[in-house]
Amino acid sequence: MAYSINANARPAGFLRPAFAALGAALVTYMERNTRLDEIRRLEALSDSELAARGIARDRIAHHVFRDKFYV
Repeated sequence: MAYSINANARPAGFLRPAFAALGAALVTYMERNTRLDEIRRLEALSDSELAARGIARDRIAHHVFRDKFYV
């Protein structure tokens, strides 16, 4: 009779989903914070500076989130 041990096997622990959810939440938080900073930076520009960039003041949020949402 032969016995084998797989030292590379990971236990299917109950903490793995919790850490995965925490990691996803941190990524979401960091993305949102970065985008919020971008919105604040664009809102601080004058209307002529925004026009030079091709952005209307009422479309700043749409511009910042254009890759995430189709609006």
